[in-house]
Order: sequence, then structure tokens, then C-alpha cells
Amino acid sequence: MLLPPMQPVPLAEVPEGLIPFIIGAAGAGFPSPSQDWQEDAICLIELLRLDRAASFVFRISGNSMIDAGIYDNDVVVVDRDTRAVDGHIVIAIVDGGFVCRQLARRHGGVYLEARNSRQHYEPTPAEGIEIWGVVRTSVRDFRR
Repeated sequence: MLLPPMQPVPLAEVPEGLIPFIIGAAGAGFPSPSQDWQEDAICLIELLRLDRAASFVFRISGNSMIDAGIYDNDVVVVDRDTRAVDGHIVIAIVDGGFVCRQLARRHGGVYLEARNSRQHYEPTPAEGIEIWGVVRTSVRDFRR
């Protein structure tokens, strides 16, 4: 399923699929002995405890959140039932379009802030802006 950039797709419309789960950990340091057997299959919706009715997926467009680990073309899962608090990565509606930013409370105000130290983005005051949902997780395709 192809996802359009920065447009919500209800999780309920994303085809279900189980991913084979291999027993053992994949070492990120020194190699460890391999355990080459499949335990079962996991459902990412169950693993992440997502509510299909309140969860949406977005394909990210742009590099404003790379310091938060969210890159251009990543897919994020957004929960509309979670209340956004200081520090959450959110999807918000700004000037009629969706943006991905970090919610920040400082100096008595609430702001949407980009997370890219290589490029300057002005914080956006959150007054009058709709917080659409909270980003729960992201997925990156390393084959690119």
C-alpha cells in the first residue's frame, strides 16, 4: 500500500499482516550465536497496543524532525486518543496542512518546534493550532 506524503490513512484501512518472529536477539554490538528458528508471528498492532479505530499512519515529507529520529519518507503511527503533553512528537494542523513537530511548553507559552540542528526553523506558537494526534512510533525502510 502506497502512502501519500503527510496525509492521514486510518490504520483500519491498512492491510493486516503478521511478521515472522525469530527467537533470540540481533546483537547491535558483538556477534552472538544465532538461534535459527521461528517462534511465531507477531502483529505490530498488538505489539504496540494500537487502537485500530484511533490510529492513523502518515508518510513524513521533509527533514524538520531528523534530530528526533524521524526522516523524510518515514512512516509514523499517530494516536488520536492520546492527550499531547510537553515533549510529545505530534501531528498538528498549521495553515491548513499537517506538520510533524515536538510540543514544547516554555516561557509561559506552548510551541511546536522542529528538531533539526542543521537547519533553522522558527518555533510556531500553538495558539489556534489543532493538535491532530500524538506520534507513537515510526518505521523506516533501510533499502532506500
